[in-house]
Amino acid sequence: QVFSQHCPFLMGPIECLADVVTPDTDIQVTLSIFELASAAGIPCEVDPALVTALAGNRTEGSSPEEDYKVSCLLLVFVAVSLPLLAADPASLYNPELDGYNNNLHCLAKAIVQVSAALFTVHNKNIETHLKEFLLVS
Repeated sequence: QVFSQHCPFLMGPIECLADVVTPDTDIQVTLSIFELASAAGIPCEVDPALVTALAGNRTEGSSPEEDYKVSCLLLVFVAVSLPLLAADPASLYNPELDGYNNNLHCLAKAIVQVSAALFTVHNKNIETHLKEFLLVS
């Protein structure tokens, strides 16, 4: 907010660039724009730092198809784990914390952010995979 008030001539174009990004935009261009927007404090659909970390953490000797399958299996694992997490005694709402003792309230945001980053690395459609995740879970 402070940056927007003091430098609106700089924040305006950055916000416009972030708004122009569509799923059809080239992935490298999208990541560059999101990196700029993220550095300016604008929330982005895909975290560019997480994408960079995941892209640099690929297993040596494995093919991109294998990495993609592992990413899909990770989502299946999370979907299958949701009922177990819901049944956990620590999954009770604590009014003192305004959340759950085991931070279960953060899980949805984590799933969306990690999924977006994983499937951005693999250049796949994020929305399609999240719909499949909802069907599995």
